[in-house]
Amino acid sequence: MLIDQIDKNLLDLANQSDEILKDIYKEIDDICFYNSNRILSSFIENNVSYSDFSDINGYGNYDEGRDKLEKIFSTVLGCEDALVRPQIMSGTNALYLALSALLKYGDTMISITGAPYDSLQEMIGIIGNSSQSLKANGVSYQQIDLIDNDFDEKTILSRLKENNVKLVEIQRSRGYSSRLSLTMDKIERIIKKIRTVNKDVIIMVDNCYGELVEKKEPGHVGANVVVGSLMKNLGGGIAPTGGYIAGDKELIHMVAERLTSPGIGKELGANFNLNNAFFKGIFMAPNAVRSALKTAVFSSYMLEKLGFKNVSPKYNEKRTDIIQTLELSTKDNLVNFTQGIQEASPIDSFVKVMPAPMPGYPFDEVMASGSFTQGSTIELSADAPVVPPYTLYMQGALSFEYGKLSILLALSKIKEV
Repeated sequence: MLIDQIDKNLLDLANQSDEILKDIYKEIDDICFYNSNRILSSFIENNVSYSDFSDINGYGNYDEGRDKLEKIFSTVLGCEDALVRPQIMSGTNALYLALSALLKYGDTMISITGAPYDSLQEMIGIIGNSSQSLKANGVSYQQIDLIDNDFDEKTILSRLKENNVKLVEIQRSRGYSSRLSLTMDKIERIIKKIRTVNKDVIIMVDNCYGELVEKKEPGHVGANVVVGSLMKNLGGGIAPTGGYIAGDKELIHMVAERLTSPGIGKELGANFNLNNAFFKGIFMAPNAVRSALKTAVFSSYMLEKLGFKNVSPKYNEKRTDIIQTLELSTKDNLVNFTQGIQEASPIDSFVKVMPAPMPGYPFDEVMASGSFTQGSTIELSADAPVVPPYTLYMQGALSFEYGKLSILLALSKIKEV
C-alpha cells in the first residue's frame, strides 16, 4: 500500500493540518460553488442537449454543439465571443495564434509583466532565429518589468500615452520566475489606468493556470483577449487536448480567420468527437481547480512546517492561480521529491524521472507527470530547471485526496532541509 511508504511523522503532521487549514479550504470551496453556479447556469441558458455531443467530421459545418460550447466559454470568461477548438494544441499555440492574428508588420506589442515564459520567447523572437517568430515578421517587442510584484504604472502609462502600441500583454501566472502571480484586483486596476490614457490598445491576458481560481476572469475586468489551454484548468482533467481564445467579437473573428481562412472564420472545424469531453471538462473544472488549490495549500503548509523557507505562495496567502513553488535547497532534494510525485502517479508510476534536456528550455529539466492526458497540468505535475536554488514548480491534482498522498510520498523522500 502506498500509505505504508509514508513517514509516520508526516502523516501526523498532515492530520494536524486539517484543523489549521479548514478556513482556507472553506474559502476555496466557496469560490468553487460560485463558479459552479455560473457554469451550470450557462449550460441551462444555452439549452445544451445530448445531440450537441455528435461527432461532426470533414469540414465541420453546422456544429451547433461547438457554437454552444463557445458561448459557454465566453460567458464564463466574461467575454463577447470565444474560439474553443481541438485544433489549438497548447497554451503556447493559443498565444501564438492570437498574437499572429492581431499583430501585423510594423505593430508594437509590450509585455507589462516582464519576460514571458521560456517557451514563448522563441515565438516572440527574443531568442532564436525562427522565420515564423513575431520579430521576424516585423512586429516590435518591448517589455516593462514588474516592481515589487506589481505593475510599474508610471512607466506603463507614460509609454502608452505615445499611442503607437497595438497590443499590451499581461501574463497572469509567474511562469519560471520568482515573482508572484498577479491577482485579478491588480489586473483590473492596471486595465482601468491604461484606459485613461489609451482607449484603443488591445489588452491581452495570458490566463493559463488562473481560470476559476477567483470569482472574476480577465474579461470581467476589461481585457479584450483572454487565452488559455484546455489541458489546464478549464479542461477539468477531462479534455484530452485543445485551447481557447476569448474576447471582443471583432478580435475573435480575426483570430478565427487566422486559424481557418479569411471568409471562413469560425464556421468550419471538425470536432473530432471531442464535444462531450470539452463540455464535461468545463462542467467539472471548478471541482478540479478546487482540488488543485487545496493540494497546493497543503504542500505549502507541510514544507513550511518542515523548515523550508522559500515557499510561494505561503499557505495562507491569497492565490490567483494553481501554481505552487517549492524551493528545495539541494539538487538531491529536487530530484527525490519529483521522483516521489512520479511514483505516486496513477500513470507511469514505475518511471524514474531524471534531469534531462527539454525542447524550448535553456537548462536541464526534471519533470513528474504521470497523467491520463500527456502534459496535462490540471493533473498533478511538477517540473523544474535543475539549477540553484532548485525551485520546483508544481500544479494540479484531480482530487485532493490523491494530491495529498502524492505530496506525502514525495516529502518522505527528502533527506535534508
